[in-house]
Amino acid sequence: MPGTRTVLVAADKFKGSLTAVQVAERVTAGLRRVVPGVAVEALPVADGGDGTVAAAVAAGFERCEVLVAGPVGNEVTAAFALRGDTAVVEMAEASGLQRLPTGVFAPLTASTYGSGELLRAALDAGARTIVFGVGGSATTDGGAGMLSALGARFLDAGGEPVPPGGGGLVELASADLGGLDPRLSSVELVLASDVDNPLTGPKGAPAVYGPQKGASPGDVEALDAALVHYAKVLERAVGARAAEYAASPGAGAAGGIGYGALLLGARFRPGIEVMLDVLGFAPALERAELVITGEGSLDEQTLHGKAPAGVAAAARAAGKEVVAVCGRLALPPEVLGRAGIRRAYPLTDVEPDVATCIADAGPILERVAERIARDLLT
Repeated sequence: MPGTRTVLVAADKFKGSLTAVQVAERVTAGLRRVVPGVAVEALPVADGGDGTVAAAVAAGFERCEVLVAGPVGNEVTAAFALRGDTAVVEMAEASGLQRLPTGVFAPLTASTYGSGELLRAALDAGARTIVFGVGGSATTDGGAGMLSALGARFLDAGGEPVPPGGGGLVELASADLGGLDPRLSSVELVLASDVDNPLTGPKGAPAVYGPQKGASPGDVEALDAALVHYAKVLERAVGARAAEYAASPGAGAAGGIGYGALLLGARFRPGIEVMLDVLGFAPALERAELVITGEGSLDEQTLHGKAPAGVAAAARAAGKEVVAVCGRLALPPEVLGRAGIRRAYPLTDVEPDVATCIADAGPILERVAERIARDLLT
């Protein structure tokens, strides 16, 4: 019967405009303006990058705050999410681009030390399973900072700790992982990421992601050489697995912190898959007849492990109808269809001016949701 369908809103953030929680609130408001009694379940989602902790908290996890070192050593308040003995840790909370002082990039010196402190805080809170979401990093240090915070030692030829950041790794003479926190060996650590790059080379962390962190072509070259050297020194310290991990999918995630996580024994899984498991997506999907997903820009990148693609794939497998909301649409209908999305509703259909869409995303998204309600719920 029209108007009786149960709707699941499982969308990611509209970066720079709305959090995933706000997207769900605005879509719900728009649907209910047209169909007041519609049953809506909100399940904000994330793919492991920034917004992952917020999505976990919205799903019922407890938000736990801790003071840690930011990417350039400034103290920041970062949060992880905890439910029972499962923690969701987001590296961007400690070492993300948003943690840099305004207008400051530090491609050679930014460190993941605070991410290690965040992992340690999760261990202190009793976590036995840690979902480590990585993305949005300000760093390219191969996870050396994180490992240092957890007890590893990286020394130069004089026996002194190497300087922070990827640039400092060129001075690395010896690595010792013997002092790593012993609790790590009894924890299930899941590396959740939407990228499968190796550590170095043309598809590695410095080459692909260095420029967006302020790295010049010369910096990219220096960082790549430093990370190659880092992996060689680690090979001497822990054996052949160090080289295997450097070439593994996900090693290059978030400036190479994926590599550090693999050295800790992490298992790499696509971020959206892990997060859908953790957030309880399957039972919510079972209760729904229509799924609304989305993110700020539905484009080619969406198809490669981003949240809407993961939601649509799971919903299609369960035989559920899926539509998407977005700020900007750059995929043709046939590509959307192959991804399991029946139709996309961009904000630009309601308001052609992109700057207005970004500034007033909330009210415009409500109007978009009204259209969805008229098209599919009445």
